[in-house]
Amino acid sequence: MADLEAESVDMIHQFLKKQGFSASAHALRKDYKRRYDEDLPNGSGTSSFGRHSKRKADFNGSLRRKKYKADNEDDGEYDTKSSKTIPIQTKLFINNKFVESVSGETFETVNPATGEVICDVDWANKKDVDLAVRAAKKAFPKWSTTSGPYRRDLLLKLADLMEKHKERLAEVEALDNGKPYQVALNIDLVLAIKCYRYYAGWADKLMGETMPIEGKYLCYTRREPLGVVGQITPWNFPLLMQAWKVAPALACGCCIIHKPSEKTPLTALMIGYLARIAGFPAGVLNILNGDGPRTGEAITRHPKIEKVAFTGSTGVGRRIMKAAAESNLKRVTLELGGKSPLIVCNDADLDQAVAAGQLGLFLNSGQCCIASSRIFVQDDVYDAYVRKATAFAKKRELVDKLQYDRVLKYIEAGKQEGARLCCGGARAGGRGYYITPTVFADVEDDMKIAKEEIFGPVMVILRFSTLEEAIKRANDSEYGLGAGIMTRDPAKALATAHRLRAGTVYVNCYNVFDASAPFGGFKQSGQGRELGPYGLDNYSEVKTVIVELGSAKFD
Repeated sequence: MADLEAESVDMIHQFLKKQGFSASAHALRKDYKRRYDEDLPNGSGTSSFGRHSKRKADFNGSLRRKKYKADNEDDGEYDTKSSKTIPIQTKLFINNKFVESVSGETFETVNPATGEVICDVDWANKKDVDLAVRAAKKAFPKWSTTSGPYRRDLLLKLADLMEKHKERLAEVEALDNGKPYQVALNIDLVLAIKCYRYYAGWADKLMGETMPIEGKYLCYTRREPLGVVGQITPWNFPLLMQAWKVAPALACGCCIIHKPSEKTPLTALMIGYLARIAGFPAGVLNILNGDGPRTGEAITRHPKIEKVAFTGSTGVGRRIMKAAAESNLKRVTLELGGKSPLIVCNDADLDQAVAAGQLGLFLNSGQCCIASSRIFVQDDVYDAYVRKATAFAKKRELVDKLQYDRVLKYIEAGKQEGARLCCGGARAGGRGYYITPTVFADVEDDMKIAKEEIFGPVMVILRFSTLEEAIKRANDSEYGLGAGIMTRDPAKALATAHRLRAGTVYVNCYNVFDASAPFGGFKQSGQGRELGPYGLDNYSEVKTVIVELGSAKFD
């Protein structure tokens, strides 16, 4: 195996250990040894995300569009005891069946690593959305009154099936999304499965409260499911973003119309297939392929959908709020863009700060909404940080997604506005959507690359003199999704964390995620919170019940 590929696996191994996923890290090491008959190198954890594992390359080479059609015809009962691999589906998942779109229209899904078409998938329009909503409305009265333990057991069964077929899911995720197989297997799948299990634990604990009120009354509240909800998820973490929305909605007793990104629909449909096997009733989970202007618009404007949850750009989030208001005033939860600052103080552990900045930005090729895309470095350590960050970045070669051209335009804008290009900034390889990791130094606040979300492997480093100045500049943004502070002074760290206007603030770390930790943004980075107990608020209503007790007779 090539040295860079070995370093890639080693980097993921180190990341998993730091995040507390020791079991997954151990499994990754065993998987590496089994595949290549050698141990992982003792590296620093720095590497190339852009290299594909041998397994992924073999899998890509074995796929043909004709095979997908054959898999899609298998819509019968599934033997959970057999070793048969789960098939890839391309149709719409409505009422526990895979069906063709009403119009018969399809669109292509593309492998971003090669630019080649994987297969054609059915394209849902307004009529298909209406069919899915009817199925969900029909299922809701019974599903919403099921017991918490029943929903808990179904969610656990779904998580177990994902665990059983995690390699297959990771293969398809890598193919459709372009990320390395090992990343999909040991990060995305691990976190997604944990999310389903976390909310399974909440399904039987959705309790109200009792409160004393004046007079002879009993007053209590109930937490009831919201109804039929629409969910629209992005392409950067397809399985994980689906889990963040689907798991709490199912735990609460809602029925779902889910639209995955048109760029990465395949694994979402596979979860529908597994949900049916797990025993979820027909109509509870419906999955529709399609784009935003047609399919997404139909979901956000449908009068029978009670709520829409969306992860994506701020611009689209505004349009969703408008559509929701103009239809039936449906509730809206938004997890939107970010331009998250990471402040590196003079007293920071510089190696730790560089590692946090690299992980914060280059994880998932910079295609992470909370990416630390503005790094403020204090005067005394500025030059050293730039040197280390540049050297670190040169060891990587990252895969960008279908917004390849957009990222290159931002890189060109950075050059034209006078930022110093330290490394990268060009296409990597001869095909696919690859961009070398890019580091800009001497960036000013008013430059385009410092203000706008790039969503790619472009690091922006800015200089500051005082912490007060850094906090003011960090907060001077329309976004407020994440932030970070690197310092050895705990009092300084906590005081800064409390002043940064962001939904998540990391202290001496970055990109730590857990299903129990709420996630969401301030300002134009969104509304509401996902994950943790706060995620349940998105899919439930509070009902107040008041019972008259004064007329009771004790004859």
